Amino acid sequence: MVKKPDIQKLMADKLYDIEHSLGMYAVSYCTIPAEGIYDKEALESLMGVIETCHIYLIGLTPVIDFVDAKQEKNVLILSYTIGGQKCNLNFELPKGFYLKSDGELLYIEGPSGQRSWPDDNYIQAKLSAQTDRVNFEVKYIGQAYGKDGSRNAIDRLLKHETLQKISLKGVPAGYRLSLLLLAIQPNNQLFTMINPFAKNTEEGPSRIKAGLDKLFNTTEQERITLYEASLIRYFYPEFNKEFKDSFPSTNLKVLHDCYDKDFSGVVAEICIDELPFKLFSKSVEAKNYHIAKHDLHKEVARRMFFGL
Repeated sequence: MVKKPDIQKLMADKLYDIEHSLGMYAVSYCTIPAEGIYDKEALESLMGVIETCHIYLIGLTPVIDFVDAKQEKNVLILSYTIGGQKCNLNFELPKGFYLKSDGELLYIEGPSGQRSWPDDNYIQAKLSAQTDRVNFEVKYIGQAYGKDGSRNAIDRLLKHETLQKISLKGVPAGYRLSLLLLAIQPNNQLFTMINPFAKNTEEGPSRIKAGLDKLFNTTEQERITLYEASLIRYFYPEFNKEFKDSFPSTNLKVLHDCYDKDFSGVVAEICIDELPFKLFSKSVEAKNYHIAKHDLHKEVARRMFFGL
């Protein structure tokens, strides 16, 4: 039988009875091949999302090629290669639905003659879940904001030296250079820990007020930069330089207000179920959800979050 920890003993060496962490998370996304930033016509239908995206990730994804489709009884079998490796997806078709072709065009025809075909993002997500080979290797993370959020990720990427550098360095066979654009929730989250066993219980009211001030008075530009810095420190991408080894630090301007209000930590999340791949880097394993958690203080007495 596992012995339960003594909560009072565990929390008694902590300094304050009220500790806060600032939370930020992505709410929507857009993913396109890197060369797609120059195709204005193709981007037009995506601009409603793109215009809200101020964070971008540049990375490598495996090339997915469609090979063939066939139907066996009521099962649709789609064959693909992922980075040169073959994979099949099976879909059970409702009664009366059949695989048909019109020249080179393949489609599923229903009882009323309607045509359909699985969505590309849905196919990629299914391949990712089934094979664990459809992953996005993060090479660079950046942001674009401009004045009052007028600049989106595509605006920045059109003249991006690092994107060109990664491209010129060469993309491995079987892979392509891809972009993931993220829109960040416009409101902050405040994580608060209340510790009745702390050494200092006199400053609770003022610390609660400081937390609420930070919650409601963090600007969007500050939030975007904090999110960017948190992800860079977490993924430690090959082509980033700023924030990789300097975040978090009292010397960083973007963290001054967090330190002024004596916050304990910051959190940046990418937890989007619909992403058609798993993110990873040389420092982080491939997985569906990523939560970048950073303590702002080194002292054990100030660590109230992230496993204490």
